[in-house]
Amino acid sequence: MDMMKKVPVREQDPKVRATNFEEVCYGYNEEEAVNESTRCLNCKNARCIQGCPVNINIPGFISKVKENNFEEAYQIISESSALPAVCGRVCPQESQCEGKCVRGIKGEAVSIGKLERFVADWARENGIKPKKAEESNGHKVAVVGAGPAGLTCAGDLARLGYEVTIFEALHQPGGVLSYGIPEFRLPKDKVVQAEIENVKSLGVKIETNVVVGKADTVDELLEEGFEAVFIGSGAGLPRFMGIPGEQANGVFSANEFLTRNNLMKAFKEGYETPISRGKKVVVVGGGNVAMDAARTALRLGAETHIVYRRSEAELPARAEEVHHAKEEGIVFDLLQNPTEILVDENGWVKGIKIIKMELGEPDESGRRRPVEIPGSEYEIECDTVIMSLGTSPNPLISSTTYGLDVNRRKCIIASEETGQTSKEGVFAGGDAVTGAATVILAMGAGKKAAKGIDEFIKSKN
Repeated sequence: MDMMKKVPVREQDPKVRATNFEEVCYGYNEEEAVNESTRCLNCKNARCIQGCPVNINIPGFISKVKENNFEEAYQIISESSALPAVCGRVCPQESQCEGKCVRGIKGEAVSIGKLERFVADWARENGIKPKKAEESNGHKVAVVGAGPAGLTCAGDLARLGYEVTIFEALHQPGGVLSYGIPEFRLPKDKVVQAEIENVKSLGVKIETNVVVGKADTVDELLEEGFEAVFIGSGAGLPRFMGIPGEQANGVFSANEFLTRNNLMKAFKEGYETPISRGKKVVVVGGGNVAMDAARTALRLGAETHIVYRRSEAELPARAEEVHHAKEEGIVFDLLQNPTEILVDENGWVKGIKIIKMELGEPDESGRRRPVEIPGSEYEIECDTVIMSLGTSPNPLISSTTYGLDVNRRKCIIASEETGQTSKEGVFAGGDAVTGAATVILAMGAGKKAAKGIDEFIKSKN
């Protein structure tokens, strides 16, 4: 075995997987996981832990994998993470834990994400649950939103003995894990719902179909006996470009397109969820959500193009997602930007007008600013356009909560260290605070807020 290289991970053949919604990556089996674990140097000053937003004891759990003690490896991970099977699949490990791995200086980093996934899957298949608090401490906390931030905050508080109730607006918990990330990257029943059941096994109650801000306000939850409230309501309000034709039939936000497929199962035969099964789809944007939308459209039978205004080097999506999309046959139209959506006489999309771009000086993000090339416009025929330009928080909660400060983007202002907002007893984290970001960063915010809530309630009693 070459200790400088990762144990390769098995995947579905690109031609086969482009026609189904089965999981692309198969993950490690026991032998592969143990072999990969032997590559870990078990560093004393483990930089990988510092690179993990929830600070998992990575050398600790990997050393247990090396010993074939998978149950103990799972319990070590569970001390820090409520959603290990999710994180092992969707975290950008290359820029976090694996990006800091010492083994990666001269060779390839240890495959930390695939090992985490293996351990979590092994635990699920063998009925292993995370350890729960021995008894309740009698204090009640409400959590708004059953996405990654809310589930993490609730799980950590439950382990400390708190009675936690999550209020979720949709009919199914999971947030972006349920409605946003496609089945072929994150299986819903096998992985997402199983991890939510683990959070419930800690004693957390989840009430679905409750829209906080309408059914109950945050102020009313505080009046009803909850000693603190954590807002982890995400950022589900899609952005558009404001170009002509965006109101046409056949134009979707990536949020709507993915929600209809993932949560409402439009991709399955027999489900009466309306969805435009376009023959030629253009996805505008270059992030992970754009890759998810494009790869979903492809699997629904469409020729699919991604239009992005910068070059490949600036694509914000994970390299693995871009690689998978290319393998599956998605066409990348880079350094190009839409100027108009073309509409037929019946109000349906018939094409999109594009202008070519070139990269100028760096902007405030540090990436080179795209500049239009005059006279380079052309048209692409298509019947569906999916806008994947990011999302903002829904202002419903902030506008119905007295004394809750927000910034100009309608994001709740909260302490980075504790999640404390301008309103006493109200904490917030994840996309509701930062705007659209990653699952693991939302989990990190939920973790910090749980600590902040614990300290706040202890200071009051």
